Amino acid sequence: MKEFIEYIAKCIVDDPIQVEVTEKSSEEKKLVLSLKVGPNDIGKVIGREGRTAQAMRTLLAAVAAKEGKRVILEIDDRPAQQS
Repeated sequence: MKEFIEYIAKCIVDDPIQVEVTEKSSEEKKLVLSLKVGPNDIGKVIGREGRTAQAMRTLLAAVAAKEGKRVILEIDDRPAQQS
C-alpha cells in the first residue's frame, strides 16, 4: 500500500524525488501512511477543495479492504527531507 500511494503521488507532482511515504502501524488491522512532498507540490497532492487527496484516500481504502485492513492517509504539509 505504501508503494501504491508513492506511485500515485510521484505521477501527480513536478518533483517526484521529494515524495516520501512512511508507514506506522497503530493497531493490528489499522495502518497510518504519512505522505510528504516538496513545498511547491503540496497543492497538487491536495487538489481543489481536497478532491485529489480524497480520491487517493478512496483508492487506498479499496486496496486495504481487499486485504481486510484499514488505512489512514495523512498528508504532511512540511517539506520532505532532501537527500
